[in-house]
Amino acid sequence: MRQVWITKKGAPEVLQVREAPDPEAGRGQLRIRVAYAGINFADTQARMGQYPDAPPIPCVVGYEVSGVVDQVGEGVTGFAEGDRVVSLTRFGGYSDCVVVQEAWAHKLPEHVSLETGAAIPVVYATAWIMLVRLGAIQADDTVLIHSAGGGVGLAALDICKWRGATAIGTASVGKHERLREMGFAHCIDYRTQDFEEEVKRWSNGRGVDIVLDAQGGNSFRKSYRSLAPLGRLFCFGAATIATGKTASMLSILKMLVRTPFFHPLPLMNTNRGVFGTNMGHLWDEMGRLRGDMEQITALVADGTFNPVVDTAFPFEEAPAAHDYIQERKNFGKVLLKA
Repeated sequence: MRQVWITKKGAPEVLQVREAPDPEAGRGQLRIRVAYAGINFADTQARMGQYPDAPPIPCVVGYEVSGVVDQVGEGVTGFAEGDRVVSLTRFGGYSDCVVVQEAWAHKLPEHVSLETGAAIPVVYATAWIMLVRLGAIQADDTVLIHSAGGGVGLAALDICKWRGATAIGTASVGKHERLREMGFAHCIDYRTQDFEEEVKRWSNGRGVDIVLDAQGGNSFRKSYRSLAPLGRLFCFGAATIATGKTASMLSILKMLVRTPFFHPLPLMNTNRGVFGTNMGHLWDEMGRLRGDMEQITALVADGTFNPVVDTAFPFEEAPAAHDYIQERKNFGKVLLKA
């Protein structure tokens, strides 16, 4: 099999394609011939040595794939060879052949392409956990989505539209027109506008009901202050530590110093909640989350959700793919094509 390896900590150029023996499916496992592998921002942080959950470098990262089952392990009852599937992967997804637990995989409807399928698992599950499972999103809610043009941002927009909620978002100005066409009620240019002040102005001082924030540092503080009573802040990343394409201890320290602490008494007095979400720490809960993924897949199948794929880079162009994401050029999901 072919894999994209992080050969050492550093810039995108440290990614290299290497050959390795095909893995074998064990009991309760499936082997998938991968068509597409999803790239997530956490992968770029792992490459820089700034993602503590990643395997020790050198390693192969990647949280999600789409492809065709070509081997079924003993005890597997829900899948057969030839099934088209999407699956989460506990790293190792940057491969053209992976072995996964049966509980991590989901059949893909025939009319949904494998390319589209690879854009589903991580971003839609993350947005679903925040907005549906924990956030109890309602039709009269207003949701502020940071990095609105990214994979999680567009998945969250789909959920807001499905539930009848209003979405506003932060993004570079070049993405605003398309975001409005897709359904955002208001867009904020994070480079030239103070989003806290703009939320206050746009909402006539009330604030928003939910904020999805993967920026970290002072952004968490400003997002919290942007909440209306009964508001919920979801923290699901710390993108501000990645100011360049190699590790920066100064950026990490700045982010840590600027990150707020949320005391229970003020939370009670303001009737607000703060949640943290990390899909990489939910592997033992996949059985409970299986129903969520089945609902998500069904909503993709009937056209309610429309995953957006920006670009699929060949394995050999993995460095360019990481570079593309870190320069914030993508609108939607970026994939590797096996």
